[in-house]
Amino acid sequence: MKPVQILLLPGWQNSGPGHWQSRWEALHGDQRVEQHDWMRPLRGDWSARLEETVADADGPVVLAAHSLGCILTAWWAAHTRHAAKVRGALLVAPGDVERPDVAERIPGWAPIARQPLPFPAVLVGSRNDPYCSFERAEGLAQAWGARFADYGERGHINAESGLGDWEEGRAWLRTEFNI
Repeated sequence: MKPVQILLLPGWQNSGPGHWQSRWEALHGDQRVEQHDWMRPLRGDWSARLEETVADADGPVVLAAHSLGCILTAWWAAHTRHAAKVRGALLVAPGDVERPDVAERIPGWAPIARQPLPFPAVLVGSRNDPYCSFERAEGLAQAWGARFADYGERGHINAESGLGDWEEGRAWLRTEFNI
């Protein structure tokens, strides 16, 4: 049985050195899905890059997505031929690209795909996320068939949230997706 590969899906502008995704990449050897343009994300380009990465993976994968990476996961899952390779997805602090202020900064990503995901998922939401209301995050989890985890008031669950290596997130990967 091949080992599970963790694919990191950052959001708009990528994840900086203090972000839990970057720390996981350094500590655990997880693979960041590199996009062609982090500043002007195009949904089709990002989805094609994720499709290539999953197709090329030598065994099962778990997606660890943040912000726009969550929206990418749902869109990609609706179109991929490789969903069977995905053991699960950790979806952290989705960005609400249907909200006018967010849509203006990141055009072309609405509407959000709302079909049930073809693999298990956990969506971690914050009660004071500036980019997605708590209720909206709960609604996305329900639409995607994901288990919802209330993470309290942790902002956008990024470097500014003071998570460090974010062992709690890593624990979700172990318990939910058996890695």
